[in-house]
Amino acid sequence: MSKSILSKENILLNAAVGTKEEAIRLAGSILVEKGYVDVNYIDKMLEREQLTSTYMGNFVAIPHGTEDSKSFVKDSGISFVQVPEGVDFGGGNTVKLLVGIAGKDNEHLDILSKIAIVLSEEENIETLVKAKSADEIMAIFEGVN
Repeated sequence: MSKSILSKENILLNAAVGTKEEAIRLAGSILVEKGYVDVNYIDKMLEREQLTSTYMGNFVAIPHGTEDSKSFVKDSGISFVQVPEGVDFGGGNTVKLLVGIAGKDNEHLDILSKIAIVLSEEENIETLVKAKSADEIMAIFEGVN
């Protein structure tokens, strides 16, 4: 995965959030701070979550904007938020890893497939949940091309 899509600065470890909305806002705010998206994209991430949950199983959620949010995306990028204590995503689902996605010009599908490869391995998820440094997170994602 290219450095520009996930960098150490986009990784937040040991976050504590009380709600699903707070978790999504946190993942979105990293994308805003790093210049990938306009602040309005966060509302579109929350809107997407209301339409259909971005919970993927295995303690993972991949929040992203709705179809009509493309105008708010400046550049492709991802944010990574680790919530070791977990946050309730409804339906008995607990999320410990959030991967916020912003894809420019349909790149989100490519980004999603790369993330899915990493997150399909249960031992990767375990390592990501327990990681104590951004370097540990980067090492797992850099194994994917």
